Amino acid sequence: MNPRIVVAGASMAGLRAAEQLRAAGWTGAITLVGDEPHMPYNRPPLSKGVLAGKASFESLAFRPRTGVADVEWRLGRKAVAASLDERTVRLDDGTELPYDGLVVATGMRPRRLDCPGPSAGRHTVRTLDDARGLRAALTRPGARVVVVGAGFIGCEVAATAAGLGVAEVTVVDPLPLPMAGPLGELLGRALLKRHQERGVRFALGTGVAGFVGGDRVTGVALNDGSVLAADVVVESVGSVANTEWLDGNGLDLTDGVLTDAWLRAGGRPDVVAVGDVARFPNARYDGVPRRVEHWSVPTDTAKHAARTLVGDPAPVPFAPLPTFWSDQHDFRLQSFGAPVLGKEDVRVLDGDPEGDVLVGYHHDGRLVGVVALGGPAMAASAARYRAELLKQPALTV
Repeated sequence: MNPRIVVAGASMAGLRAAEQLRAAGWTGAITLVGDEPHMPYNRPPLSKGVLAGKASFESLAFRPRTGVADVEWRLGRKAVAASLDERTVRLDDGTELPYDGLVVATGMRPRRLDCPGPSAGRHTVRTLDDARGLRAALTRPGARVVVVGAGFIGCEVAATAAGLGVAEVTVVDPLPLPMAGPLGELLGRALLKRHQERGVRFALGTGVAGFVGGDRVTGVALNDGSVLAADVVVESVGSVANTEWLDGNGLDLTDGVLTDAWLRAGGRPDVVAVGDVARFPNARYDGVPRRVEHWSVPTDTAKHAARTLVGDPAPVPFAPLPTFWSDQHDFRLQSFGAPVLGKEDVRVLDGDPEGDVLVGYHHDGRLVGVVALGGPAMAASAARYRAELLKQPALTV
């Protein structure tokens, strides 16, 4: 029987895993299983270009490399169970797929608020269909929008909605500043000012107590007793790892799939995890296993995991340099490294927080991340620091 690797998850991480398996020398069969009906596509534009009506699906779709032309695609199908001892994956149509190697690439799904009230009118942004449905709601005349969550997606959606000219946009978050969790106070204040100058309102330091309305949402009740009028609610309150299908196999699924420094799950040489769902130690920093939901991670993890799965593991532990960007209104956030590890020691490296600025994040005096806020010139300054961050020796190797 021809040996087969099953890739559970057919988004960017799954596609990159298949490509890297071929690049690493795997000549056997590859089957990709994905619960969406679409071929893999780029997700970051969903909260921006797609929502604004400026990007088509064709512009989002990845073009697979020629090496994966013979891959078997099972789209619109979901992995619902697995037996790692028997090396099988069961799909939602009852099909059982035997495998010689398994790539876990099932990613995340949006966390939903557990609050009383109607569900109609409440949206998330994770898939193409999510973005299409939300756009239809935002383009109704007089729409009043409440975005719950002032993280990356929440701020991007708020900026896009304001750009579409909706009647009102209000962002709700229990933290005192937008994006304070990943970026800290200095940039949080700068972002708050920029959003407010462009018409976005904020209700900070409070959470959602419930939703008001009959069949559909007409308002959002907050913990401070106030009520915000709303025709459209966008929930951007974090993610949940799609790992339930792996229950009962002895893996640590506390927050994603725990792996070692070679992305092996549970120490198994035939099972690896890639992308958002992988909780891996990063030898570049402190070696503490974390999930990283950045655009660069699917490609980085796929390359490392593919070598592990074909029996030619990398000679050193995984030590990627995380990278992300976020376009909001007419400005960009560009980051290299791990700012979250250095929020207690933030220094201005260039510019001014009142305008375009580049800040550095330090841990024990060591630069661990940089973030630029502003236009292309400041993003270019951040890119120059990327080289410096890459030159630094990994701490735990």
